[in-house]
Amino acid sequence: MISDIQQDASVRMAKSIEALQKAFTKIRTGRAHPSLLDQIFVSYYGSETQLSQVANVSVEDARTLKVTPWEKDMVKAIEKAIMASDLGLNPTTQGVAIRIPLPPLTEERRRDLVKVVKNEAEQSRVAIRNIRRDANSEIKEALKEKMVSEDEAHSGEEKIQQITDKYIKEVEKHLEVKEADLLSM
Repeated sequence: MISDIQQDASVRMAKSIEALQKAFTKIRTGRAHPSLLDQIFVSYYGSETQLSQVANVSVEDARTLKVTPWEKDMVKAIEKAIMASDLGLNPTTQGVAIRIPLPPLTEERRRDLVKVVKNEAEQSRVAIRNIRRDANSEIKEALKEKMVSEDEAHSGEEKIQQITDKYIKEVEKHLEVKEADLLSM
């Protein structure tokens, strides 16, 4: 009973970490990375398709991404989709390849991005604490209905706290890495 609650809490907290990592990949540092274009969708035969499904996205150098569509006809649509995105990128077409130079980040923009990153991390910490609260209330409910003893409930709550601490530390670790990445150049 309690192990199921702990397992569920752990799985949900791990999903919070995954969501944080996804959010962090969308926040642009000064370096080129293919995941930067993950949220861009292109009109492909009438349906919205993720860019990575219609083209190869690779890193040409530290500040340039190269997009090579699998079909020549897609070049204009991809270029249009990249310009329409809120990433502030200006692609240049060279034959069938699209090169996307990433402008260097200003110091002010870096500080703004650090604030955004810290906010994302705080949202993850809050989500993890909410999961802890839910798990503890499930344990208390089981105790109230005499499904577990007081000792089991107490040790279960302690274990939930240990799991919570582990995932909060993981959030801090990811935040530290992303912050260092943003401020370095």
